[in-house]
Amino acid sequence: MPATRYSVAGIAVEDGKVFVARRIPGGDLGEKWEFPGGKVEEGESDRDALIREFREEFCVSVRVGSFVGSASFTHHGKSRVLRAYRVYPESRDFVLSEHTEWKWVSPPSIAALDFADSDRKLLPELEKHLHA
Repeated sequence: MPATRYSVAGIAVEDGKVFVARRIPGGDLGEKWEFPGGKVEEGESDRDALIREFREEFCVSVRVGSFVGSASFTHHGKSRVLRAYRVYPESRDFVLSEHTEWKWVSPPSIAALDFADSDRKLLPELEKHLHA
């Protein structure tokens, strides 16, 4: 049985709004909105993966905080788990390389966005975390 693959998502919150970004066109998730993050590479911690992904995708450093929640899903027949953590960007000077736009949105308005299914599965956990 193949090993489960892990990905991470960074949840940045400012004034009650959550940071989301829209992926560039192409691939399965092209033009979908998401909580930024990516695959955890072999030997890499979730924390290190988030730091790397935000540096690669937005040219910003982040501090990784508490665990928000996780969601299981299947992608191309492979089991995957997406683990979300609070992140605190050290800058708002985001440089886009894997996304076409970003914005801060209220959690209820995420439902109106064309959001990645795996990230959408995190919404109940996000709501619990924000209201804890």
